[in-house]
Amino acid sequence: MLSGFFVAFGVIFAAEMGDKSQLMALAFATRYRPLLVLIGITIATAITHLISVGIGDLLATHVPTRAVTIVAGIAFLAFAAWTWRGDELSAEEEAAAARERDRRPLAAIGAIGVTFFLAELGDKTMLATITLAAREGLFATWLGSTVGMVVADGLAIVVGRQLGTRLPAHAVKIAATALFVFFGLGLIVEGIVH
Repeated sequence: MLSGFFVAFGVIFAAEMGDKSQLMALAFATRYRPLLVLIGITIATAITHLISVGIGDLLATHVPTRAVTIVAGIAFLAFAAWTWRGDELSAEEEAAAARERDRRPLAAIGAIGVTFFLAELGDKTMLATITLAAREGLFATWLGSTVGMVVADGLAIVVGRQLGTRLPAHAVKIAATALFVFFGLGLIVEGIVH
């Protein structure tokens, strides 16, 4: 269980670097207290990743382990390409963050949570969580992926508030891409050898 937690934490933390939801966290943090943003992110992430591990569990129980491992490796290589390509906030997502600026704390948490939930549906972190749950176990993956995403977004909020929006995006993108390639190739080799 502990290794599943750390694998999920590391993969999701890396996937979140430079992701649009991390950019949304930065945008919301310029308008709200960081604690409100973190609460909204945590609620949305916990729900999204709970759905993801449920889907991953269905795959794990209905698809042979070797096939899941090889497909997971290929998915991680796709996540590497997706990470390398980068993510940006759409005009609609920027507008959503701006509209929520003047809301009360509970309304702000709800709006941030709903915005994050919708942004994460079908995102690479959700897909990575599905993939990990099929291999690493449900609870460990859910907890590790949730904590990994909240920590990554929390880091973005803290660093963003200190340095403005000037994050070393290129270095972060290289590191996250390399991590996905490493995990992807490892899974493919494991699936073929075993």
